Amino acid sequence: MNPIRLHTLLTIVDEGSFEIAAAVLGISPSAVSQRIKALEKEAGRVLLRRSTPVTATPAGEVLVQAARQMALLEAETLAALRGRIAKVPLSVVVNADSLATWFKPVLADVASWDQATLQLRIEDESHSLNLLRRGDALGAVTKEKTPVSGCDSIELGSMRYVSVSNPWLLDRYTNNGVVDWEKMPALRFGPRDQLQTTDLRGRVEQLPNTRRISQIPSAEAFVEATRVGLGWSLLPIQDAKPLLEAGEIVLLDDRVLEVPLYWQRWRLESPSLERLTESVQQAAANMYSNI
Repeated sequence: MNPIRLHTLLTIVDEGSFEIAAAVLGISPSAVSQRIKALEKEAGRVLLRRSTPVTATPAGEVLVQAARQMALLEAETLAALRGRIAKVPLSVVVNADSLATWFKPVLADVASWDQATLQLRIEDESHSLNLLRRGDALGAVTKEKTPVSGCDSIELGSMRYVSVSNPWLLDRYTNNGVVDWEKMPALRFGPRDQLQTTDLRGRVEQLPNTRRISQIPSAEAFVEATRVGLGWSLLPIQDAKPLLEAGEIVLLDDRVLEVPLYWQRWRLESPSLERLTESVQQAAANMYSNI
């Protein structure tokens, strides 16, 4: 298929708009539309949903994945041939807790490379594979072991979480030494965050229909909301340890929730992707060094 049309398709999906894609490509919106119509005619399928933002159809996702692979290989080839810095787009999906803790050394590694740029997307580890399947990422930190078609799955280890709260919040919702899990306010990172619900199973006979749940979509703010008593939460041990030692939060019990993590990446011969994979594995191997 025409590589210019594929690149146009990728740009539209990344930017979410025909008009913005036209500005990025330096052509008219009409030219963008003509390229996509020609590509759809060639594929015999509708490739884009003309919504806001514009998204790829299942057929379009296949071509977006191919276009992203081509972009990576092209950038690396230019870097190798011309011997100069080229932007190699390493698109990665990672959950917020990992990014705020063990993943940080990966940022330092990539900073030392001359020919790479890192594009991170924050997504719950349960849903990151959707972005990998669509071709929106080259690699993803996920809790799913089974590899996506065309990808390799590498075991990284487990994130360990503990249930904690502000001391006064625990006192307020403790009756005769028993925590009132059904009524105590709770924290959730986002609408797809199921860790807290998973942790509640086994603590209560039935999950309550109505609970006070605050949504805090920032790893740093989530820790702070726990510290000040907005709700109880599950924190990575790395985040909880200093606050526990300072007495600003307390453990609700001795349970430790372990979430296995895997690195799924495209099965693609790419020096940059190989280097990134090595960096992710090394960072994960050091996950508990500061616990």
